[in-house]
Amino acid sequence: MSLCLALLMLQQPTTAPVDLLKRAHTYSIVAWDSATGDLGIAVQSKFPNVGGIVPWARAGVGAVATQSLANTDYGEKGLDLMAMGASGPEALRIVMRRDRRVAQRQVGIVDARGNAASWTGDSTFDWAGGRTATPGGDQVAAGKGQVIVGRHFAAQANIMVSDQTVKNMADAFQRATGPLADRLMAALVAGQAGGGDKRGMESAALLVVRANAGYLGSNDRYIDIRVYDDTNPIRELQRLYTLHQLYFFQSRPEDLLTITPEVVRQLEPILLREPVGQTEKWLAAPQGSATPAFLQALENFMYWENYDVRVRNDGKIDRVALDDILKRRRPRR
Repeated sequence: MSLCLALLMLQQPTTAPVDLLKRAHTYSIVAWDSATGDLGIAVQSKFPNVGGIVPWARAGVGAVATQSLANTDYGEKGLDLMAMGASGPEALRIVMRRDRRVAQRQVGIVDARGNAASWTGDSTFDWAGGRTATPGGDQVAAGKGQVIVGRHFAAQANIMVSDQTVKNMADAFQRATGPLADRLMAALVAGQAGGGDKRGMESAALLVVRANAGYLGSNDRYIDIRVYDDTNPIRELQRLYTLHQLYFFQSRPEDLLTITPEVVRQLEPILLREPVGQTEKWLAAPQGSATPAFLQALENFMYWENYDVRVRNDGKIDRVALDDILKRRRPRR
């Protein structure tokens, strides 16, 4: 046996630790959007309800992914430290100093100025490591036992097939365009294409925070979607993200349509026959145009069907909502 091989075997755990099943065998990416200030995390794991363990974020403060043998202090105290002015890398190092089991942790962190860092402990299981990027966009990669610092994002993974998972995540995030959530999802999909978790897939989550962008402006949880258990959690997360955009994203000006007689013709039959199973329908009689009675019936119907954030009272309708309404009532072949 060669000396190099012998040393390598000594460095790798030969038996699983008793806490193996408690570890979130995971790949994740944390990131900051310089244009909007959004902060977010996308994560997938062969572990149930990864969204309840790994992702932590606070608008205007930072985002944290804590995994392997996850320590929620990295989320809670890390965010508190960044709120008090510490950079992401500084907050990570402070929390690490208080941690007696730091060798079993894996963490990604980014603050609201884009300062990012990633740590992979020495006793995490192969393949394990992380990536971030320099201010110029060049990637910084590392395996175990090293804090790497960079800008805008940090990707990390443990118990992967190979380092291709984090490479794919970093590459995809840097190439992707559009909103932060779209770029995080692109990174997650690319990570799985790189091999993903050795044991397979089970759960996934997407968390993006923005000040006052949660439901009705009451909190910062702009996007908070969790797949607890699924045979293809990333596909399910993509489906739920599409639904989230429909039900919780505000209308875009370019999607607003005037309610013309043609639009009335499409919607009026629905308002005349629904709610199904109810004696009183949204509309008592045909109107033929956007009368006050028709507009009131349409508003009531849209609230009933959960299109709350896309309800209008200006004689217009959101094209996205209209398309979904008609699609859901299209006869099945």
